[in-house]
Amino acid sequence: MGQQQLLFITLGVIIVGIAVITGLMVFDQAATENKKNQIQIECVTLASMAQQFWRVPSERGGGGRSFIGFTIPPALDTTDSGIYTIRIVSRDLITISGVDRMLQLGQDTIKVVIEATPNNFTVADDN
Repeated sequence: MGQQQLLFITLGVIIVGIAVITGLMVFDQAATENKKNQIQIECVTLASMAQQFWRVPSERGGGGRSFIGFTIPPALDTTDSGIYTIRIVSRDLITISGVDRMLQLGQDTIKVVIEATPNNFTVADDN
């Protein structure tokens, strides 16, 4: 009976170990997805600000139907989630890139690109 109990204990330890590893993997995937969603949300916010800039007449400090001159506000270019830069800017198109701040720590990075036109935008992963 002693060998059977030892076998059950060993089997139980293996099952618990597999469950813990699976739980850690699921948690890591959820955290990565959450970070990606946060970066996308902040990119959409910046795209909305750029679209608002496009609509405001130049006499009132806007772009006067142009994205040229739009800059990311200093308080929003680097957040807890990511670092945001303008890649391309033209009269009717602006492309904003968001990169996960974990890039600085050498971890896997999340990159999001958003292209905005005056009336629409598209979000894409840049991995």
